[in-house]
Amino acid sequence: MSSEHHQAALDYHQGERPGKIFVSSHKPLDTKEDLSLAYTPGVAAPVREIAKNPELVNNYTIKGNLVAVITDGSAVLGLGNVGPLASKPVMEGKAVLFKKFADIDVFDIEVDTQDVDEFVQTVKNIAPTFGGINLEDISAPRCFEIEKRLIEALDIPVFHDDQHGTAIIIAAGLLNAIEIQQKNIETVKLVCLGAGSAGIATLNLLCELGLKKENILLVDREGVISTALKNISAVKAQYAAKTHKKTLADAMQDADIFIGVAAANLVTQAMVKSMALNPIVFALSNPDPEISPADANAVRDDLIMATGRSDYSNQVNNVLGFPFIFRGALDAKASEINIEMKIAAVHALKDLAKLEVPQAVLDAYHVDSISFGKDYIIPKPFDKRLIDVVPKAVFDAAVLSGVSRL
Repeated sequence: MSSEHHQAALDYHQGERPGKIFVSSHKPLDTKEDLSLAYTPGVAAPVREIAKNPELVNNYTIKGNLVAVITDGSAVLGLGNVGPLASKPVMEGKAVLFKKFADIDVFDIEVDTQDVDEFVQTVKNIAPTFGGINLEDISAPRCFEIEKRLIEALDIPVFHDDQHGTAIIIAAGLLNAIEIQQKNIETVKLVCLGAGSAGIATLNLLCELGLKKENILLVDREGVISTALKNISAVKAQYAAKTHKKTLADAMQDADIFIGVAAANLVTQAMVKSMALNPIVFALSNPDPEISPADANAVRDDLIMATGRSDYSNQVNNVLGFPFIFRGALDAKASEINIEMKIAAVHALKDLAKLEVPQAVLDAYHVDSISFGKDYIIPKPFDKRLIDVVPKAVFDAAVLSGVSRL
């Protein structure tokens, strides 16, 4: 980030009023009659009704449209363990995106503990306030246990966006890329660089969609995760491969697909050049990818490339997912966001990219045309059709899979 952009970001966040969010009321509070309804004695009426029937809480309070964006600050963006205070701008940013794209209200909560038991208990204790829990920027492998325990304990959707939101957007784009490159998900050879929350969740979801475990090579900072290694975590062990390959360069040889959710500049041009015909490269580290599109395209003219950046084609952006997934889940009064709902979101995003792009999207991106192909495998964040198609797909899947309370 340039010094000018750094200062512009600071000015944006400070401004005349620091931060990005505030709380306001949408009910009148101008007269003594308004006051008597908003608070005592009028507020006693919904209290009595909810006490008699707890399900009425959504009729009389914000709960049904309120999500907690909650973190311990242990894995914030690419900045690492910066702690709860430094994570707050990101959580406020998440709140803004929820509201902008899906009209969902958010309280951002930064918890001052990185003990799993304490964090889980904190979330459980405050859960009655919310209709859903969006876990954010929690380091692996703790994030897996935290999410699992909260899903088991709570009767509202719990969703770790760094895991499943990322996985859903990757899967949607990847299915389209596989189709364009005339490959088959059941036979492609895939390399995933990064064994944290995003990498593991992506592999889990892709396997649900047809990818074969025997065709996966998972690579972390130590090299290829193989069955020959000892003392690897259970999370990584599920993708340990029977292979003699040890390095990332070894793994990339003849691979059809590369997914990078690790760090900048870890992939060389030689590695991309060694991949199979018509390769697919998702270099998703932010702000700098594992290899730049310029470097990758310089050695391969037959690849499809995606990054996490908005200034390149095919941006894998979580804002395509979490606002709309929660919108569908909240509208369905779902008790969880299950695999059926995640797969429904994948297919909704995948199919939307194949439709004619509206003029409003072209105007937003200052281009004359966008059409399904190598440079457009995933919808744009400002496509207003997202709010129509993704929540409906998630809603329908919640109802059909039996987790809706409607």
